[in-house]
Amino acid sequence: MLKKMMFAVLAALVSHSPLVSQAQNADLQKVLSQMDAASLKFQSAQADFVWDQYTAVVQSHDIQKGTIAFRRVGKTTEMIAHVKTDNDQPALKDVLYKAGQLDFYQPALKQDTIFTSPANVERYLTLGFGGSGKDLQVNWNIAYQGKETIEGVETAKLDLTSKDPSTNNMFTHITIWIDPQRAISLKQQMFQESGDSRTAVYSNIKLNSVPASAFALQLAPGTQKIRK
Repeated sequence: MLKKMMFAVLAALVSHSPLVSQAQNADLQKVLSQMDAASLKFQSAQADFVWDQYTAVVQSHDIQKGTIAFRRVGKTTEMIAHVKTDNDQPALKDVLYKAGQLDFYQPALKQDTIFTSPANVERYLTLGFGGSGKDLQVNWNIAYQGKETIEGVETAKLDLTSKDPSTNNMFTHITIWIDPQRAISLKQQMFQESGDSRTAVYSNIKLNSVPASAFALQLAPGTQKIRK
């Protein structure tokens, strides 16, 4: 029993030692510097996605699959996602973010619902697609949680909490698994105080080959537009 207690105390001391903290900080700074360099080369990205929305109160998973693309335009980011299935059932939906506006298009209903996006929406869009390490440091408190290999790619696991208290009621914290060589995240998890969470996994990622024409909705004739 005494040996176990001594081991536990020593483990606690080691885990909080300055040497460990310094090593973690050095690793984090290396990752952020790599992201800075990769961000300078980023123009666009496209990927397949799997989104898993977990609702804690009923312990259920809503899983959507499709494709997504991002494009840098000056200092702003555009995004378009094509949802193809919802829990393995066909469920075509398009989501477009462009010029501060979010469009949610449902082809089956011939309805395009248009929202004015919050001012901080782009800090979430660039979390794993072209954002620099400097931008990450401006908006987030960052905890380096080591390396993890996903689909053969060595990623850095970073846990983020927002520096803006007004946004913490949206997500308590966000974890991203980022490939710093490309400034691209292969996985993201967003956690809410309720216990709900959203997990996004990205694969088949292609860089700098998405045309500008891809960032437009192809609305069917007679589509109703609703502004909210």
